[in-house]
Amino acid sequence: MDKKKKQETPAQPAEERAEEAAQGGQTEQEPEKVSEKEPEKKPAQPDPLEVAKAEAEDFKRKWYSVTAEYENYRKRTARESARRYEEGRADVVCKLFPIADNLERALASCSDEATKKGISMVTASFEALLKEEKIETIDPLGKEFDAEECEAIMAVDPEEGEESGTVKQVYRKGYKQNGKVLRYAQVVVVR
Repeated sequence: MDKKKKQETPAQPAEERAEEAAQGGQTEQEPEKVSEKEPEKKPAQPDPLEVAKAEAEDFKRKWYSVTAEYENYRKRTARESARRYEEGRADVVCKLFPIADNLERALASCSDEATKKGISMVTASFEALLKEEKIETIDPLGKEFDAEECEAIMAVDPEEGEESGTVKQVYRKGYKQNGKVLRYAQVVVVR
């Protein structure tokens, strides 16, 4: 009965509530006690020295990578520059090929010995220039036709002793430099 009376009274003194709580009895108005929390575990702080070492290794690895990339870039651009220079020189020499063709035609049709000697000297200096530039003449005369170096402009019927597919006449000389054809030889081929 005692409990009923205590429950019926709306405002219990704080002392009584404390006594009941100590005895194990709880009233409806008393909130449950929150169990004591265990102390929170803090994540282990990394050693600043170890963090600095890891960052230093990362920066070192990146530095090596960037240095290697730059070195490769420098070598690649040097190669490309040298290649472009050589191609540029070859382009200039290619523009001289028609002049050499005309000189050879003039040499073949010239009857004056002094003029012939002068044209021969100019032709010889042109050939020296080709040799200096490592440009060689493609000479397919009497050989099997090779589409890698020659351009057939005409085909003729075979005469006695001629094999089919051989070059009978060179109409225009061809030139190549380091295995690369600068100008294809124009030839007449036996059918």
